[in-house]
Amino acid sequence: MTQLSVTIMGQAYKLACKEGEEEALRQAVAYLDDKMCAIRDAGKIMGNDRIAVMAALGIAAELLTTKSSGGPFADLTISEVRQKITAMHAVLDVALTPQENLF
Repeated sequence: MTQLSVTIMGQAYKLACKEGEEEALRQAVAYLDDKMCAIRDAGKIMGNDRIAVMAALGIAAELLTTKSSGGPFADLTISEVRQKITAMHAVLDVALTPQENLF
């Protein structure tokens, strides 16, 4: 396992990933950070946990739309899509755990 230091919405996190998957995780973090910052900057949703949930829902909807329209995920089974969503949840859990200590 490799450990990466990343930043999501200005908050630093250390994430673990399999060796050789660092770039994919960095891309996922950048994508998540962009989505969460856009939601935060829109100013309609307050609280990092709510922002994270809205970002996760948006990303899941994008994934499912891409899957149904013959995109790169079209050949995945429901089980594989669930695995990808579970992986996204794991990233969110790691990102939000320090926030829980604030409340």
